[in-house]
Amino acid sequence: MKAKEKPRFGIDIDGTVTTPDTLIPHINKQYNTNIVLDDITEYDFLCAFPHPVDRDEFSRWFKENEAHMYTVSEIAKDAQSILRNWHSLYELVYISARDTSVLHVTHKWFEENKVPYHHIELVGSHDKLQTAKKHNVEVFFEDKHDNAVAIAEELNIPVLLFNTPYNQNAVPKNVVRVNNWIEANNWIKRHF
Repeated sequence: MKAKEKPRFGIDIDGTVTTPDTLIPHINKQYNTNIVLDDITEYDFLCAFPHPVDRDEFSRWFKENEAHMYTVSEIAKDAQSILRNWHSLYELVYISARDTSVLHVTHKWFEENKVPYHHIELVGSHDKLQTAKKHNVEVFFEDKHDNAVAIAEELNIPVLLFNTPYNQNAVPKNVVRVNNWIEANNWIKRHF
């Protein structure tokens, strides 16, 4: 008899497995600002700047520095222990908007932070819908509002949205807001 497959989870990395404010110190240093997470009320760092910043210049700076920033990203509280507990129970598929050029850096970060995974896929854009569909995930973990809504509605699966100042728009009923990994774990225990 064939063993039952483990439930498959789709998990975003930045702002979900890493803290949502992990890139802010790098931005503050580069642009001589004092932005804090509460200043970022939409999924766009530039909206929080006290002065106009050239979007193309910011994109170039980010691209040149992303490998370093991802290397030193801070892991979210309780993420490691919960994901380690889940590793034997569920299939953990990380689906990130990161560019494929930082795949090696991403794998290294997972190893150094002892975060288990079954698969990591960097899609190079914020549109994770097709990748989530391809991997047939049963629940998704996300911090970007429009991704959470699109995945929940198109795939008709629950999405746990990690609550941040930048994702406060209304959500459909199968998008469940959680404040941290403990709340995410409690939700999973009740539903899986």
